[in-house]
Amino acid sequence: MSDLLTLNVHLHGKPVGSLSLLGGDRVLFAFNQAYIDDEERDTFSLSFKDQFGGLITDIRPTQTSAPPFFANLLPEGPLRDYLSRRAGVKTKRDFFLLWALGQDLPGAITLHAQNGETYPPLGGENEDDADRSSSKQQPLRFSLAGVQLKFSAISAAASGLTIPVNGVGGSWIAKLPSTTYEMVPENEFAMMTLARLVGIDVPEIRLLPVEDIHGLPEGMGRAGAHAFAIRRFDRLDDGTAVHIEDFAQVFGVYPDKKYEKASYRSIAKVLRAEGDECQIQEFIRRLAFNTLIGNGDMHLKNWSLIYPDRRTPVLSPAYDFVSTIAYLEDTGMALKFARTKSFAKATMDEFVYLAAKAQLPRKLVVDTVIDTTSRFQGIWNREKGHLGLPDRFIQKIDLHLGALPLARGL
Repeated sequence: MSDLLTLNVHLHGKPVGSLSLLGGDRVLFAFNQAYIDDEERDTFSLSFKDQFGGLITDIRPTQTSAPPFFANLLPEGPLRDYLSRRAGVKTKRDFFLLWALGQDLPGAITLHAQNGETYPPLGGENEDDADRSSSKQQPLRFSLAGVQLKFSAISAAASGLTIPVNGVGGSWIAKLPSTTYEMVPENEFAMMTLARLVGIDVPEIRLLPVEDIHGLPEGMGRAGAHAFAIRRFDRLDDGTAVHIEDFAQVFGVYPDKKYEKASYRSIAKVLRAEGDECQIQEFIRRLAFNTLIGNGDMHLKNWSLIYPDRRTPVLSPAYDFVSTIAYLEDTGMALKFARTKSFAKATMDEFVYLAAKAQLPRKLVVDTVIDTTSRFQGIWNREKGHLGLPDRFIQKIDLHLGALPLARGL
């Protein structure tokens, strides 16, 4: 194997830089000069924006893992293991997995081998590569970051979805039932439905029988009756990619640190600096909503920015809303508000403190929390028996709301 392997990095189909594997298993990203010199350039990532609004170009190499922006384009957990096996690459080698999956990553980033090779060379392979030849015939070339098994799908009919044989180009994400927790698709569909009713920006969603998803890879267990499907907001109707980045990418945090290194206050500061009051209001509405449903998994990768005009970031549509208290003891939020992770301490005072520290308009924050809480309570009491949730889930959420100062305060 050559001492230097390079992937050309494209944004919206245009070359912007290169990702290279150096000696000693170091990975280096560098912007090309044309992108650096372009004053009208499309935004690549806020993580490469300096305090004066300029482009950071002095980038240090990383060891084994790709730089955080690229590492966060890759899937996690069981899906990463599965796709690594299919591609014949070692799970821990980000560079080779990016090579194999680089044609259909989240957002508008694509990666192309400089030498034109579709698949990584020897050196990125697993020691046991028996599946490699068959994988080359029918590779699954997409990367949907996250732990739950989810696949890029195309709408086949009014009620069904089809997984493309090569995994590329799907306009929906189909999320299979969990083998650990029951009725996760039903839970997510119910919470996302409630979120839309409360006024949150939610993409088109479906709850459909697993058998209505055609073309699932062999070996994907059927752990439940239903799958949750959500339309990809990083793809337009004609298939054009829209650039996005999650807040782990924004803050330069590796996926395994997505519960650390930042807080909701940190996210709010970015939205205040880059967005407008509508973005702040949407953020606060989502934060209040997930507090009310008891979602303890709103980590950095579950908040994203989207670039509709290719340059200006706005908060992306909502995704991954699940009531985790239906399964786990109340351990609080995934990140700190500003001072606490505790649901029990998520009072109006905490939102006011968050507003002060992130320099958000106090009245806007207070009014949004009151409005969201009031709306949610009315909708929950009216709809909870019609969401397809088991009684034990409803009871846990009711108990949570009964103990939650934010809900009791109204």
